[in-house]
Amino acid sequence: MTTLAVEDLKRVHRAIWSAGDYAAISDAITDELVPDQLLARVGIEPGHEVLDVATGTGNVALRAAATARAVGLDLTPELLEIARSRADAHGVDVEWVEGDAEDLPFESGRFDRVLSAFGVQFAPRHEVVAAELARVCKPGGTIGLASWTPEGAIGNMLAIIGRYSPPPPPYVSPPARWGSEEHVERLFAGEPVELQFERATKPLRFDSAEHFISFMEACYGPMVKARERLTGEGRWDDCRAELVDVFEARNESSNGRLQVDAEYLLAIAHKLD
Repeated sequence: MTTLAVEDLKRVHRAIWSAGDYAAISDAITDELVPDQLLARVGIEPGHEVLDVATGTGNVALRAAATARAVGLDLTPELLEIARSRADAHGVDVEWVEGDAEDLPFESGRFDRVLSAFGVQFAPRHEVVAAELARVCKPGGTIGLASWTPEGAIGNMLAIIGRYSPPPPPYVSPPARWGSEEHVERLFAGEPVELQFERATKPLRFDSAEHFISFMEACYGPMVKARERLTGEGRWDDCRAELVDVFEARNESSNGRLQVDAEYLLAIAHKLD
């Protein structure tokens, strides 16, 4: 692994997350439920300084800013532009920073709360990210993360896309591993933190599994890019059919529509004084 190889990979990640319409994805899938749940678990108070890592279009940072001083960091400048517009519309102040979860541009021990909802799990080197999250969190502070689980619907979706994608470099870990308690325990094993876990679900409601995949292939960056590549290879129809089948098999609706409860892991790490 070289620095140049990692930087090349980060450029690919920027292109992936700037594709499609992540604001639509964030509103439809994350909406207010997960950020509010995450903030409730970590406790946000006036006077706190809160960092939202891999903020995307700012769902967590915007809500934290209603109570505390909030900073939102993301690798993708196009998403930060949307986040800035949303902050203006919400009438809240957030410091938006273009930066890398694997190299946070902040001094050690700065933040009372360090958070991420379905963000840091997509950074390639999990051990590096965990060390950075712990580094910038104050002693006595709290790290709070929401991550799709490997067993859940979104984890299954990511695994299918991964099977149809070129093998990643050996230093890259699958995103859904952040949704495994054992994996998170290993990541923070050398850090002065106490971990708590809770599994929860986010209901996904669409007209049908076909409608859901149509929405995702138009708006969700990883699927947009997979569709572009696989269409050229003549393999997108096969991949897409597998994705539709997964969500049809998980459908819990009795009214002919789609309802899938997508599982995620809340990992709360209290940093010791």
